[in-house]
Amino acid sequence: MRFEFSTASQIVFGPGTLAEAGKLAKVWGRRAVVIVGKRPQRAQRVLDLLEENRVVTSTVAVVQEPTVDDVVSGAAAARRFGAEMVIGVGGGSVMDAAKAISALMTNEDSVFDYLEVVGKGQPFELPPAPWMAVPTTSGTGAEVTKNAVLRVPERGVKVSLRSPYLFARVALVDPELTLDMAPALTTSTGLDAISQLIEAYTSSRANPTCDALCAAGISKAVRALPEAVRDPKSLQARIDLSLAGLWSGIALANAGLGAVHGLAAPIGGQYRAAHGAVCGALLAPVMEMNISALRSRGADNPALGRYADVARWVTGHTDATPEDGAAWIRQFVGSLGNPRLSALKITNDKFTEIAAKAAEASSMKANPIALTADELCQVLTNSY
Repeated sequence: MRFEFSTASQIVFGPGTLAEAGKLAKVWGRRAVVIVGKRPQRAQRVLDLLEENRVVTSTVAVVQEPTVDDVVSGAAAARRFGAEMVIGVGGGSVMDAAKAISALMTNEDSVFDYLEVVGKGQPFELPPAPWMAVPTTSGTGAEVTKNAVLRVPERGVKVSLRSPYLFARVALVDPELTLDMAPALTTSTGLDAISQLIEAYTSSRANPTCDALCAAGISKAVRALPEAVRDPKSLQARIDLSLAGLWSGIALANAGLGAVHGLAAPIGGQYRAAHGAVCGALLAPVMEMNISALRSRGADNPALGRYADVARWVTGHTDATPEDGAAWIRQFVGSLGNPRLSALKITNDKFTEIAAKAAEASSMKANPIALTADELCQVLTNSY
């Protein structure tokens, strides 16, 4: 057995750890560009902490899932400001933008030289500017991944910049920052984390280190998510979801994902639906299809046993089958009120196109078994 494992240079986790942001950043210099989201006021405490530590700041707002143009213009603004570091304060979109901007600050060739799928996929020539992740949501795990997901509207896809260079120098995860998340956002990001944990555990690239994180994370997330939706101010539920999201990011960066995220990528490129909600709609149908395909043409694949593990963890029954696990997930997602694809305004006349694009997505490469175009279309139909 051979595997590699890498993650952020430093992870600082726990309630109240936001107070350390200024002293952690000041070692990189005295000028920071701070990437903020739709609610820039959420970054004010970070701005104050930086000022207290004599770090001058400029802000760049990312109010949607970042496009290629967004990060190119953000990097140009950071260079004009003379920024020595990047700090992302927000959800997954802000994290992705911060990563990409840090890389493009130092690598000034066309972004398409580095993009996967629609670009040349070349490695970065120079290390990015140092960047710190301060997530204000729990679920994407983007604070500890090595890819930045970008929309390319003219191509109708979401693709990644991907490099070990993109790992954060510091991932500062303070669960208290998630206490004001709305129930819908809590649900969608929580389902994203659960999808990532299950996909990484059943991935063709699964490894023992990620297995341990996935086993702990799946159990925590499926118990904590309903509690956080019922009681948004439950700090323990927020701590557990923040841990599960963190672990899901570490796992996906090292073990890969699967058809849930493979299909979610072209859907996200064509529609403005919440990524986590899309993943939630796809999760049980993908599990069902993977299990069926493994039964019919991959019975010796260890992923079947892994789906049985997942079933035992989520149902609490020692004799649960892979199918029991998929059925439990379907009921669980429904109980949270997560919308189906039809409610997300995704039209079924695009299913063949979405399936074709999904087959090219990087996430699809680690699915435990290769699914046919017809099977991918059936997954979409079953999610509709």
